[in-house]
Amino acid sequence: MFSQLKEDFKVVFERDPAVRSVFEILFCYPGFHAMLFYRLAHWLWTHEFKFLGRFVSHVGRFMTGIEIHPGATIGRGFFIDHGMGVVIGETAEIGENCTLYHGVTLGGTSWAKEKRHPTLGDNVVVGSGAKILGPFTVGDNSKVGSNSVVVKEVPKDATVVGIPGRVVISGGKRGRVELDHDNLPDPVAKAVVCVMDQVRRLEDQIEQMQQEQERLRSELARYESAERCEDVVS
Repeated sequence: MFSQLKEDFKVVFERDPAVRSVFEILFCYPGFHAMLFYRLAHWLWTHEFKFLGRFVSHVGRFMTGIEIHPGATIGRGFFIDHGMGVVIGETAEIGENCTLYHGVTLGGTSWAKEKRHPTLGDNVVVGSGAKILGPFTVGDNSKVGSNSVVVKEVPKDATVVGIPGRVVISGGKRGRVELDHDNLPDPVAKAVVCVMDQVRRLEDQIEQMQQEQERLRSELARYESAERCEDVVS
């Protein structure tokens, strides 16, 4: 238990530059508190004390604003930053060294009593407000951008953004856990920029055609004027 607590402290110090002391983590970090409630609730759940597990989980939700079902499976090095509004469903599975920001949902899309929540691989980072819905896998080292809605499997080393989530970077490995909120590509914005570039090129072509048309009209007018002068002289 003490080894696990030590690792939890280490994770917070590694991934949150705002933390200043162990006492701050103990009293002011709801993500840390939520994991304490989860460990107890999960132990009760796996030892067939289902009601007590759910009750402890409910108390943890009330105290922290983070809802983790006691049936979920969470690996080592898990970190929830800020945490308010995070929901992790019963059959969700989370690998090692994963990070979730506030407002993240690992939800299901079925009422059947089966695997219905996502599986996160190792070193996965999920941005604030993102929703991952369904019993599929988000591969190791992947990133999910803020407010994305992911409804299908994500390969390893990928970055997903948008609604629905689209893979915009594939094979982008990294050495440390980070999200780079300010450096995520926007496929919709990129498509709009491409369309605007094409519109500008078409406008330039139309302007050139109009100028050529005016030049031809001027030459035709001069030619017709010259012909009328010749007719008058003759």
